[in-house]
Amino acid sequence: MAGRDMTTREMIDTLIGFDTVSAKSNMALIEWVADYLDGHGIAPHIIHSEDKLKANLFATIGPVEDGGVALSGHTDVVPVEGQPWDNDPFTVIEKDGKLYGRGTCDMKSFLAIALAKVPQMKSSPLKKPLHLALSYDEEIGCLGAPRMIEAIGRNLPKPAIVIVGEPTEMKVANAHKGPYVYETVVTGLEAHSSQTHIAVNAIHYAARVVSFLEDLAEEMTGRAEPGAAEFVPPYSTISVTTVDGGTANNIVPRQCVLGINVRQLPGTDPEEILRRLNEYTGTVLEPKMKAVDPGTGIASRLVHFVPPLRKEEESPAEALAKYLTESNETTVISFGTEGGQFQDGGMSTVVCGPGSIQQAHKPNEFIALSEVAACERFVDRLIGWACKD
Repeated sequence: MAGRDMTTREMIDTLIGFDTVSAKSNMALIEWVADYLDGHGIAPHIIHSEDKLKANLFATIGPVEDGGVALSGHTDVVPVEGQPWDNDPFTVIEKDGKLYGRGTCDMKSFLAIALAKVPQMKSSPLKKPLHLALSYDEEIGCLGAPRMIEAIGRNLPKPAIVIVGEPTEMKVANAHKGPYVYETVVTGLEAHSSQTHIAVNAIHYAARVVSFLEDLAEEMTGRAEPGAAEFVPPYSTISVTTVDGGTANNIVPRQCVLGINVRQLPGTDPEEILRRLNEYTGTVLEPKMKAVDPGTGIASRLVHFVPPLRKEEESPAEALAKYLTESNETTVISFGTEGGQFQDGGMSTVVCGPGSIQQAHKPNEFIALSEVAACERFVDRLIGWACKD
C-alpha cells in the first residue's frame, strides 16, 4: 500500500486495523506510516521510547525549516476488554452515517485524514511547512510527546503552530484542564483480625484519606477561579479511582494503596492538593498510627502530570484555527491532551479535531461521517493557507 494514494476511508480502515491499545506496542502502525510516507518521498523521523517498544513519528512536508503547522495526534487507544462491542473493535463498520471502531473518534480518524492528504500536500506549492506529529502513550499520561518535543528542540524543524486533533466536533479549544495522577500508600500494622487493639488498619486510614479528598473536592466546587465558568464542570476535580489493599478476611490489613486523579484548572496552584493532603495525613492521621507503631505511615506522591493548555494572548494557533473552521467561536475542554506540552515547548497550540469526546472510550465508539468531511475541509484550507506568502 505504501507509495500509492489512499482515500480517507481507506486510511481510517488501515489505522483502526492496528491494535494499538496502550499496553501493546504501536511499532507496526508507526512502521507502516513511515513506509507510506517514504513511498511519497517524505522522510519520516522515528523517535523511540527508551525501551524501543514504542515510537513517535515526525515528518515535514514542504520546506524543511522551522515554522508552519504541525498536525498532532496519538496512535494509542484505550482497552476494549470487558466492553460489550457489537462488532470487532479493530474492523471499521459503517452504519447510519457513522464509522464504528476503536479509535475512530479518539483519534485515528484525524491522523487518517492528515495522512490521506499527504499526496495533496506534496503536490502543492507549499510556502510554509506542514508537519505530522504522531505520538505514543497519550492515553496513559501523554508519555510519548515529550520525547518528540525534545527531538524538535534538538534536531527537527520546530513548528510555529500545533493543532492537536482530539475530538472537539471541529470547534477550536484554546484551553484545557491538566490531568494529575497521585498515589497514596498507607502502611499500617497487621495482626490477627481479633486483635485490632494492637494493629493499625491501613484500609481504615485510607478511608479517612478518601473522606478528606472528598471534602477538598467539595470545597473546590465553590471556588470562583478566573475563567472557570467556561469549563464543564467549572472547577478542578478530584477522584479516587483505584483502591488496592488487604490480604485476607482474618488479617488486619498492613497496606492500602489509593490512585487519585485530579483535573486541574489552568492557572490554579498545581501543588495545593498534594500539599494539603500531606499536611492532613502528617498532622492528623500519622500521629495516631505511630502511637501504635513507629513503622507505620502515609506517603503520597505525584506519579505523573500533563500540563494544562492555557489561553494565549493574540494566539497565532487560535487565529489560524478560526480561519480554517470558518468560525470565530472558541471553547474549552475538560480532558487533557499533549497540547500543554507543546505549548510549554514554545509552540502556539490549540485543540481542534473531528468527533465528540462523548463517544470516546466507550463500546461501539464511532465518528460521524459529517465530522470526517468537516475535518477534510479543514485540512484542505490549511494546505491552501500554507501555499500563501
